[in-house]
Amino acid sequence: MRQASLFANEEANQPLASRVRPQTLEQFVGQQHLLGPGKILRELIENDQVSSMIFWGPPGTGKTTLAEIIARQTKAHFLSFSAVDSSISKIKKIMQQAEEEREVGQKTIVFVDEIHRFNKAQQDAFLPYVEQGSITLIGATTENPSFEINSALLSRCKVFVLKQLQVKDIVKLLQQALHHPEGFSKQTIKISDADLQAIATFANGDARVALNTLEMAVLNGKRTNNVVTITAADLQQLISQKSVFYDKNGEEHYNIISALHKSMRNSDVDAAIYWLSRMLEGGEDPLYIARRLVRFASEDVGMADTNALNVAINVFQACQFLGMPECDVHLVEAVTYLSLAPKSNALYKARLAAKKDVKQTINEPVPLQIRNAPTKLMKELDYGKDYQLAHSYQDKLTTMKTMPPSLEGKEYYLPTASGNERRFKARLEQIKAWHEQHDK
Repeated sequence: MRQASLFANEEANQPLASRVRPQTLEQFVGQQHLLGPGKILRELIENDQVSSMIFWGPPGTGKTTLAEIIARQTKAHFLSFSAVDSSISKIKKIMQQAEEEREVGQKTIVFVDEIHRFNKAQQDAFLPYVEQGSITLIGATTENPSFEINSALLSRCKVFVLKQLQVKDIVKLLQQALHHPEGFSKQTIKISDADLQAIATFANGDARVALNTLEMAVLNGKRTNNVVTITAADLQQLISQKSVFYDKNGEEHYNIISALHKSMRNSDVDAAIYWLSRMLEGGEDPLYIARRLVRFASEDVGMADTNALNVAINVFQACQFLGMPECDVHLVEAVTYLSLAPKSNALYKARLAAKKDVKQTINEPVPLQIRNAPTKLMKELDYGKDYQLAHSYQDKLTTMKTMPPSLEGKEYYLPTASGNERRFKARLEQIKAWHEQHDK
């Protein structure tokens, strides 16, 4: 059993996550790929060579904390902006003050949390001051900067990617909080290592969630004199409903649907079911997933298993009929079938090759022999002349040309020998052999 004394100012109104916020790089947990000994960001901070930058990473990875540490380490004036109350006039007024302070040797770091929420005009308002060095801009975002930040501003900032915190990182943060002087004063907290691990796992990489959960556990724990005991049963009430990190309108949406596709394409059924479950638990529309499975059935399975499209369409209709949560098992069925089905992208490649020719070659007229001739004039113009009806021939094949003359001999569909497609490959080879014999 772990015992720790917490010394806190009981009058403090700030949540635990704010009270125990790290003040130095040594106290900061995680992001060793940026802040480890000899790593670029640590070197920039320690050598006081910090320039404008963007911190991009999931919630609770330390973006705000790191910005404050940088300001403290470099002895810079720290200003924080939010998209809600930052008008262009307010931004320009404070930027002018920063320029005046720079002239007397005072550096200013401007921290913009959720910079992706600032509109183009707000972002542009920072640009001249970043260019002339009046401020050092540090933006924090959970969204891909490539899509959410103006290219002019982005080109003047170094992007640092913060990674999701690991369970061991969060356990370390929780242990630090248990010993931090700004925690709960004059109390002894009894909590097992296993329960700290459970909180860290529940937090899903978000330090703020972990610390808030610990605080709730302490406030609701069993008290005897100055000892607070947190039991697994009490803790379970706080961590029974896990929040899944998934943004239906952001990059994570596209990352996970990509993971689902590539797992199925790689015939990794377990990974595919996992990524499907991540989407469903994140609240994704089941019809969106079903539509993507219909596409996959033809793009990645195709003629190797012609029943794949039937399964995908049936599951799509089941999702329409039932909706969530009942249709989740139907989606699992489709994902499993498509993952284990033989694969062929011959149809997809055929479409791309033909599309390229349509765009890059002259669009020749339809050959006269395969045009319809519903009127006398069209017949007089030789529409349909020399047409050969395949059904009238023994082999159901003819020597009639149906491709535009400049593309004769062009091949788009190149079947594989995967699954049922070997049957279509054999049939195509039979057709080619017939033409080699009769077209001469």
